[in-house]
Amino acid sequence: MRNESEANVMKLKSYFSATVEAAMDLARKELGDEALLINARPTEPATRYLGAYEVVFGVAPVTEPAPFAQLPSSDPHLREDLADMRRQIERLMLSFPSTPEPRLPPSTPAGSVVSTVAEAALLAEEVTPELASAVCAGRSLAQLFTTDPTLSPTVALVGPPGAGKTATLVKLAVSYGLAVRRPVRILSTDVFRIAAIDQLRALAAILGIPCDVADTPLALSQFLDATQPLKGLMLIDTPGFAFREMDEAAELAQVLASSRDVDTHLVLPASMKFADLSRACTAYRPFRPRKLLFTRMDETSHYGALVNLSAETNLPVSFLCSGQQIPDDLEEATSRRIEELILGDHALVANAVRRMGAAA
Repeated sequence: MRNESEANVMKLKSYFSATVEAAMDLARKELGDEALLINARPTEPATRYLGAYEVVFGVAPVTEPAPFAQLPSSDPHLREDLADMRRQIERLMLSFPSTPEPRLPPSTPAGSVVSTVAEAALLAEEVTPELASAVCAGRSLAQLFTTDPTLSPTVALVGPPGAGKTATLVKLAVSYGLAVRRPVRILSTDVFRIAAIDQLRALAAILGIPCDVADTPLALSQFLDATQPLKGLMLIDTPGFAFREMDEAAELAQVLASSRDVDTHLVLPASMKFADLSRACTAYRPFRPRKLLFTRMDETSHYGALVNLSAETNLPVSFLCSGQQIPDDLEEATSRRIEELILGDHALVANAVRRMGAAA
């Protein structure tokens, strides 16, 4: 589907499709290789029904000399005069230097075309305009964020309610404790949710893992002091505090933030909007998290927020979780994996982004 408009000596044609690549293919088939790419962008809300992307191409219209008027006349002298006038006009036109065919401005450099398409794809995946522009300026996508899928001997999981901290903790216990024959124990500080400790104790019993409870921040501090240095892996489960409840979390946050031995991961749902993720990071800043851990990866198809948040907070992404399967729905975060998640549906753009990064 396309729209047409004319401006001066050029024609601008917009092609709409579900992907940038499909829109470009449609334009090339109709206009040929001489057409120039002007812009590529996600469609506006008013034209979203036409397709997810709009690609604008420019073509120079072919102009032909207008035919001379054929005036009907029965007067042979008039006909002869008109014919003679026409021959004189043609000779006069031939006496002037030939003028080039009207064209668009000089062709857009190949790098700019790649940059335009890449930026449109990144914006569609909800990467911020600032980061998308940085990629198009020459930085590789992997340079904008960091990953660190390692676990210290003592790990605490913090985050808002419903983020999936407890399920993630059990996955880590199985994958990085039981599966590698590493001693592992669980410590719960969640005395706020009804039956939260009973649920965790039941899971720990099934796995054959010790599960302790620290019902106050002071008890947690004493427990940490008594277990250092730690042999094996200790995983600390914490309550989920809503934004309005952060005052209640102050003492617990102080204990975890002041302990150099605790590796605190901020657990966040990947399905949350970037603005909400950023707000959660601000709220949980008193815990001084060292890494970001994303859950609910299967509940979204846009992963730009992972890059946005890592770049904004300067914190590495540690693990990615999707689904409830233990321990299968847990994977280590790597730069390559996050790039694949963001650019997987844009194969041509992914290659272009890597080329730009390599040339930087």
